[in-house]
Amino acid sequence: MGPWIHGLDFVLLTHAHIDHSGLLPRLIAMGFQGLIHATAATCALLEPMLLDAAHIQEYEAQRRKEQRHGAKQGEPLYTATQALRTLAQLRAHSHDEEFSPCPSVRACFREAGHILGAAFIELAITEDGVTRRLVFSGDIGNRGRPLVRDPAALAQADVLVMESTYGNRQHRKLAATLDEFVDIITRTLALKRGNIVIPAFAVGRTQELLYLLIRLHREGRLPAMDVFVDSPLATKATTATLKHWKVLDPDVAPMFEAGIEQEHDLNIRFVESADESGELSRREQGAIIIAGSGMCDAGRIKFHLRANLPREESCVIIMGFQAQGTLGRRLVDGASRVRIFGDEIAVRASIHTIGGLSAHADQEGLLQWMRQMPAPPR
Repeated sequence: MGPWIHGLDFVLLTHAHIDHSGLLPRLIAMGFQGLIHATAATCALLEPMLLDAAHIQEYEAQRRKEQRHGAKQGEPLYTATQALRTLAQLRAHSHDEEFSPCPSVRACFREAGHILGAAFIELAITEDGVTRRLVFSGDIGNRGRPLVRDPAALAQADVLVMESTYGNRQHRKLAATLDEFVDIITRTLALKRGNIVIPAFAVGRTQELLYLLIRLHREGRLPAMDVFVDSPLATKATTATLKHWKVLDPDVAPMFEAGIEQEHDLNIRFVESADESGELSRREQGAIIIAGSGMCDAGRIKFHLRANLPREESCVIIMGFQAQGTLGRRLVDGASRVRIFGDEIAVRASIHTIGGLSAHADQEGLLQWMRQMPAPPR
């Protein structure tokens, strides 16, 4: 255990996305015994996410050992047992609830409008009788996005620590994005009679896509459809979303819940077993398949891409950022052939990249959020 661990009193977590939460079990493995504070919805999402991440760590470590790269290189960053210990150290809070993680600090989670449970953090730290106010933005979402609430107003702060993922660009307008989305689905299902494959992150993006499909169908813009969610993690995240519907946008939460549980000619199915997933990958037409991972580099999406990429009548809709070096990025960049499970696959399906659904505020959104402060931070 590193000496710095002894000086760590607590952890404040803005939201559940794995690029923010994924090293918490590593912290536990290194000996951290303090509390990890987050919103109740974030805590609910962390259970399936961290256990899934631990499973991947253990699987990859075993694979490296089998490739004889040495025992040291084969050790996982953390195990499922350490992920479970992490869950035991979580403490859940409501948005706008003030609490003291230690005597000299007051903290509060405010709605960030990013994904279910996401928050920015307001801190008041008192030292030698002087109180300083710090705000940590986490990831700030867009105003008017489907499903989640708008970001809360930003109070006065002495110091602002802020993300800037899209600090140098603007997003496409949502209305234009939805028009394109409807056109692609209608043409593929009705005219080309193929399948639509959508790689999607299990937490946030999948639930937003389901809501949009429900809404567009209710508005008469989309026909009766068979929608398959082929990701056990996304299924668990959707269950958590329904459980914590009170923190969603109150105008859309009832429609989301009813669409998942009661819709008739919009047939939403959650695929559980690997056998069911394999059967789905052999389906030739009429399916909208939402599967992980979001950048196409792991998970069940690869089986559906292997089956549908060679088919001109099918299409792939890319709706999220694709990092350099990923299969998703190669598809976005127009590759005519890609390698999946060791096989060369011809890309004959149409590839569509749709912007406008980012969970991050763009430049104007970030500036608009900051402008709410009564005075600039120091």
